[in-house]
Amino acid sequence: MPGMVLFGRRWAIASDDLVFPGFFELFLRVLWWIGVLTLYVMHRRKLDCAGGVLLSSYLIVLMVLLAVVICTVSAIVCVSMKGTICNPGPRKSMSKLLYIRLALFLPEMVWASLGAAWVTEGVQCDRTVVNGIVATVVVSWIIIAATVVTIIIVFDPLGGKMAPYSSAGPSHLDSNDSSQLLNGLKTAATSVWETRIKFLCCCIGKDDHTRVAFSSTAELFSTYFSDTDLVPSDIAAGLALLHQQQDNVSNSQEPSEVISHSPGDSQEADLDVELENCHHYMQFAAAAYGWPLYIYRNPFTGLCKIGGDCCRSRTTEYDLVGGDQLNCHFSSILQTTRLQYRDFIHISFHDKVYELPFLVALDHRKEAVVVAVRGTMSLQDILTDLSAESESLHLEAEVQDCVAHKGIAQAARYIYRRLINDGILSQAFSVAPEYRLVVVGHSLGAGAAALLAIMLRSSYPQVRAYAFSPPRGLLSKSLYEYSKDFIVSLVLGKDVIPRLSVTNLEDLKKRILRVIAHSNKPKYKILLQGCWYELFGGNPDNFPTELDGGDQGDLTQPLLGEQSLLTHWSPAYSSSSDSPLDSSPKYPPLYPPGRIIHLEEEGNSGRFGCWAAARYRARWSHEAEFSKILIGPKMLTDHMPDILMRALDSMVADRAACLSCPGQGVSNTDVV
Repeated sequence: MPGMVLFGRRWAIASDDLVFPGFFELFLRVLWWIGVLTLYVMHRRKLDCAGGVLLSSYLIVLMVLLAVVICTVSAIVCVSMKGTICNPGPRKSMSKLLYIRLALFLPEMVWASLGAAWVTEGVQCDRTVVNGIVATVVVSWIIIAATVVTIIIVFDPLGGKMAPYSSAGPSHLDSNDSSQLLNGLKTAATSVWETRIKFLCCCIGKDDHTRVAFSSTAELFSTYFSDTDLVPSDIAAGLALLHQQQDNVSNSQEPSEVISHSPGDSQEADLDVELENCHHYMQFAAAAYGWPLYIYRNPFTGLCKIGGDCCRSRTTEYDLVGGDQLNCHFSSILQTTRLQYRDFIHISFHDKVYELPFLVALDHRKEAVVVAVRGTMSLQDILTDLSAESESLHLEAEVQDCVAHKGIAQAARYIYRRLINDGILSQAFSVAPEYRLVVVGHSLGAGAAALLAIMLRSSYPQVRAYAFSPPRGLLSKSLYEYSKDFIVSLVLGKDVIPRLSVTNLEDLKKRILRVIAHSNKPKYKILLQGCWYELFGGNPDNFPTELDGGDQGDLTQPLLGEQSLLTHWSPAYSSSSDSPLDSSPKYPPLYPPGRIIHLEEEGNSGRFGCWAAARYRARWSHEAEFSKILIGPKMLTDHMPDILMRALDSMVADRAACLSCPGQGVSNTDVV
């Protein structure tokens, strides 16, 4: 940090990013130089042949070139190891060294071309020598090609716009010019991000919803990254530091800081009931994923159990169920839910942007009509997730400020129209009029299920919803409070998705910048220590947790280096202004749905611990506990539906076993 300026443009790589690539190239170059030297020394007498003089000259010049390159790369590595992330001063000579290194590619390319030409002229030398020289030519071109690929990867399409101002800083511009420049950069950044997203999602069609999702996602990314001059390795280093800082703070907390008070009997009984309900309805949320999750959960037997149905033509039982694109999904759904064909009213795996797959079934055990919504499984679903601006909901309920996540609200509205307009719910309740309505889902499906329950409540006042690992950035504060009466959310451990919102991402960015600014270690040491800590654990360093004295200048000053344009002009970290995302009406603070049950792992099963040995405690939690993104090795795995199902199995089994143990029945339960 900041990105280097070469050839009049900024690149997405910093001057302290070249330690590991440099060591890797040094390793290859030294091995290559030793190999060429060995080849020349051992076989130079065999070069007394037609064309041997050319080959001998090729090897000698190649060794000289390699020696010069090795010296240059060694200097680059040494310079890259100096300074800190926010202090690039000791690395000022890096640009000159890189110009020298890039200039050396010209003679390398020329010499590799000449070597290829001489070898193909049909020299009459020893075959071993010729094969060795062919190998050196091939290696030369591989390294050149790898360098070209690296240049493409670190190319910043906006670098040409930012470089002219990177060294001068904004002092020569007034506030109006500064604002105009930032707006121009944001517009250009949005266009670049939209092009990238369209390229990555080139296979999903071009309807109106998709185009809107492209624009929404591009605007989110461009706004989030527009006010910082971070390169990817800075973010990785910041996350490593944050994880150690977070663990250090957690280890220093007293138990009284975590547990507010013991639960009452009614709360304990309510938690037992809801945990059992979550354990039951999670099967439906998992079934909505279809055969991919079933095969993933049963890698050895799953294909055998459902493979026959995949190959068979549709039976009369299939025709009893409404829906589309069932394929192998129906068999896996039957296996997961243990229901019969006749228990399903509708199954749809139609998947487009803002249109999610879902199923409707009759659950005779709980006497419920269950609507299960699938979570993220496709690029279309990811675009729905990333359409994160807020959207007003028009509800019959008397709730003020009805605002929700746009993409998920659109998906819930689509399912609502299918259920009501297509008569799917009417059909279900005509079969079982005394049943109640339950809506469930996991991840993206959890958010859609919660919003769907809110939309349906005016028509079905007894509706209940169970949201497993829902996204945090879903509901306005008033809708969050309203949803507590009929929605229960379940969160496992450090799962990142229930803590993920635009507001929390902005907070994470500020925390990364803060911890980077306070670090006095070079980046390569931070990354090495971070990798070791993630793999093997250890005692976290005593990193600062807050700014001394609370002075915002401590945060901004180290970040405003002479090459930092975007951070220098950003309103994000000035004492008088909020960040672009915080101040944008498109991204107000949003909250998770309903009451929240938090399953926490007791003790530490280790980074490579066995899941069978993991034990959990359950407690009612407040949404404020999920107001920060926690960094850890399980922040992603805790979100997986199969891991959540195992945790629920373990939790319910442990609680059932403790019912007959006086004094221990509430030991695994806390209320905040």
